[in-house]
Amino acid sequence: MAPPIMSDHFQNRKPSPIRAAQLRYLERKDGTEDVNVAIGNVSLPMHPAMIARMRAIGDAGSPFKDGVVRYTLTAGAVETRAAFLNVIASSGYATDGLHVLITDGGSAAMEIAELGTSGPAGGSRGPVLLIDAAYTNYQAFAKRMGRGTVSVTRTLGDDGKFSLPSMGEIEKTILEHKPSALVVIPFDNPTGQFYEQESIVELARLCVKHDMWIISDEAYRELQYTGAKGSSVWALSESDVPGITGRRIGIETTSKVWNACGLRVGALVTDNLEFHKKSVAEYTANLCAPAIAQWIFAAIADESHADLKAWYAKQRAYYSNMLVSFTNDLRERLPGVIVSSPDAAIYSVVDVRNLVSPEFDAMDFVLFSASEGKVSIDGKDLTLLVAPLAGFYQMPAGKPNPGRTQMRIAYVEPPDRMAIVPKLFADLFKQYMAAKG
Repeated sequence: MAPPIMSDHFQNRKPSPIRAAQLRYLERKDGTEDVNVAIGNVSLPMHPAMIARMRAIGDAGSPFKDGVVRYTLTAGAVETRAAFLNVIASSGYATDGLHVLITDGGSAAMEIAELGTSGPAGGSRGPVLLIDAAYTNYQAFAKRMGRGTVSVTRTLGDDGKFSLPSMGEIEKTILEHKPSALVVIPFDNPTGQFYEQESIVELARLCVKHDMWIISDEAYRELQYTGAKGSSVWALSESDVPGITGRRIGIETTSKVWNACGLRVGALVTDNLEFHKKSVAEYTANLCAPAIAQWIFAAIADESHADLKAWYAKQRAYYSNMLVSFTNDLRERLPGVIVSSPDAAIYSVVDVRNLVSPEFDAMDFVLFSASEGKVSIDGKDLTLLVAPLAGFYQMPAGKPNPGRTQMRIAYVEPPDRMAIVPKLFADLFKQYMAAKG
């Protein structure tokens, strides 16, 4: 007897481009070692206060000393919510009137935000507006929930700078598709672009004008290297954007700035009390976010702003050095390659469009590297796992996808391994091109 038929969603589901290389590499049996920069899986230690909490889990002062792990409140432990507010305040933003729901990673916060602001096709609420290249999970979660997404597309210039469409072009898309919310990532994943506050203000004015929510994914807040002042949805004021109050939603996470990807603790923050209440009501189906992980991150609630600012400075120094080194090295090894400007977050986009034919497909190159490409360095056979970018764009039928020649590099390996990434990429690319004739 044949097995039951899976849903259409499952039958058509393909792995996230972030994980595609790793899944293919796991099939490999020749002993080649991988250097995985396809996913933002940070390999640095957590903040010292969090490490101390983790080590003290069985101590007398721990709520888990007797081995009992109960659910927290659905909205999250009081101390954990305070920790996220302390983080926002440490960046200089007022937290009065902000409401926090602790979630299972930033991913669950993204999902709740999309669920709470957008509607299914044909419904009274419109789709979510993304700025491509956009973090691919926003599309994936929308599809999972039967929600729609539309997008405007940024352009990567030969100088490595991403340019936003004009506000007029963005407004044209809004008028055509009537989205209910806009997602912006000020310290951007995947591009590494930094949105200065002036851009956030302009986008927020469009949201007010067209009665939209603004969802600001601030996972990488404080990780920008331009020397400019920081930006945030929480820096918006009524004087800047009349009517902005009550339509702001922020996404927070312990994964990136706090080096705690595996804790899976995030937060949905909003200045709209009713939206918060409904978010908590929706999240009651999940019961709560991981209790032990919440307690570990909650240590940040007691840290001074001076300490947190020193932590941010340390993180920035670590990443900025690697970003600049990688950019310069790869440009030297592959003349004509485009590497995005190292301005923010922990990513670079590599575009080989000037080096390939129109038939080139970044996914094919990524899978070649994962399954058979290798480079010998210091007596070891190594390969490189990167993320192809086509899945980060939504392009109309018949229009070329810029991600076809683009790949994302995440700065998540230790510095000695990140230092060999330019050589690995360049050598594997040459191998691939030679194999394709």
